Amino acid sequence: MAEALPKVAVIGGGIAGLTAAAQLAGVADGSPRAAVTVFEATDRFGGKLRTGEVGGVQVDLGAESMLARRPEAVQLAREVGLADFLEPPSTAKAAVWTRGALRPLPGGQLMGVPGDLDALAASGVLTEQGLARVRAEQPAELGTDVAIGAYVAERLGQEVVDRLIEPLLGGVYAGRAEEISLRAAVPQLLAVAQGGGSLVEGVHRLLDRPQAGGPVFQGLRGGIGTLPVAVAAACERAGVELRRNNPVGELRRTPEGWSVDGRAFDAVLLTAPAPVAAELLAQAAPAVAAELAGIEYAGMALVTMAFHRADLPAPPPGSGFLVPPVDGRAIKAATFSSQKWGWLDRAAPETFLLRTSLGRYREEAALDLDDAELVKRSLADLREAVGLTAQPYATTVTRWRAGLPQYPVGHQDRVARIRARAAELGGLALAGAAYDGVGIPACIASARRAVDVLLTPAPGAAGTEGTMRA
Repeated sequence: MAEALPKVAVIGGGIAGLTAAAQLAGVADGSPRAAVTVFEATDRFGGKLRTGEVGGVQVDLGAESMLARRPEAVQLAREVGLADFLEPPSTAKAAVWTRGALRPLPGGQLMGVPGDLDALAASGVLTEQGLARVRAEQPAELGTDVAIGAYVAERLGQEVVDRLIEPLLGGVYAGRAEEISLRAAVPQLLAVAQGGGSLVEGVHRLLDRPQAGGPVFQGLRGGIGTLPVAVAAACERAGVELRRNNPVGELRRTPEGWSVDGRAFDAVLLTAPAPVAAELLAQAAPAVAAELAGIEYAGMALVTMAFHRADLPAPPPGSGFLVPPVDGRAIKAATFSSQKWGWLDRAAPETFLLRTSLGRYREEAALDLDDAELVKRSLADLREAVGLTAQPYATTVTRWRAGLPQYPVGHQDRVARIRARAAELGGLALAGAAYDGVGIPACIASARRAVDVLLTPAPGAAGTEGTMRA
């Protein structure tokens, strides 16, 4: 008789939790490694990846693209049957709305740090004084970790931070450059800085290296929110027990393994947000819980609007624009979705869809405004930025409260402590946006790493089931 598979509870049904479940259940290769149950507190799987209908058109109401230069997300999409749905953006011509004008986002930069001074000057994003300060690059103390804003300001001037790094980092973390860790958020730039010499020249050399072929970003026809739906369906076909509307109330370590609300499991993989994970581990692992409780989150609101194309004299240019917080606008970014995504344009040729984002870390008052006010403020900024005077025929506001974990200086050391203390318990691993990156590929990689932790035999242990039999 074949030995029964170990039982694993995955707590959290976002893309990390679903990825872990798929890997444990053998979705890609047909070789299950565990009997898996996924506990999701809400009525849907996917976390920050979700679609919805706005004006009769299906659009993303969360993340809308995935980095394709990292392989994990594209690979997962192919594993669950979405290979033919992969589609890159139709245009990548983004802008920065700053100093009273819409200006092209300069090429040859890494998260706002310039590597091409000609492109930077031509963009008009910086003043002449700001450009002069970049050219007069200064040395700065690096240490083992530093806030990216403070470091770049010392080397290249505050203007680069205010008008390029802040809006670009804001688009990823909804965070603040003066607090975000260079080591955790932009490790490529850390490597450049550690190499010595000019930071600008180092970025130029890095970006001048041959890149793998293919687009930098990918989308999915129907929206990125279709990815978790497909992964969940593949998990269900592979025998994973998917439990919606099932928040976990109690997590206990037992002599045999773990108890999840009274159900026995050999191992637990926690992919819930850090505050939830902290509550669940308060009794079983108070040291881990304390570290998790220290991870802070930012909230943001997305305002998605549908316009009749006939009401627009001409569509706004490019894929959208970023807004530096220093300019004091209501919105932090705008995406012209129907311009950016060919699949959306083809699906609704008579409709023009766009969305704005509002709020960032420690500036989240916008989330408490009513929907009408958020739409009003968005339209006021759009009118000034691109001359949009039409009124939308449909709008949807999506609030992501505590949606994006922050990576302050020392974040990676905190994560290392969390994982080391979790490993001492046996049969426990953690994954998700709070640890190794907030992008979709990073979350998928985090989940795969956590599965490897559970499957890797402990030192001196027999068999291949790793800490699941600890």
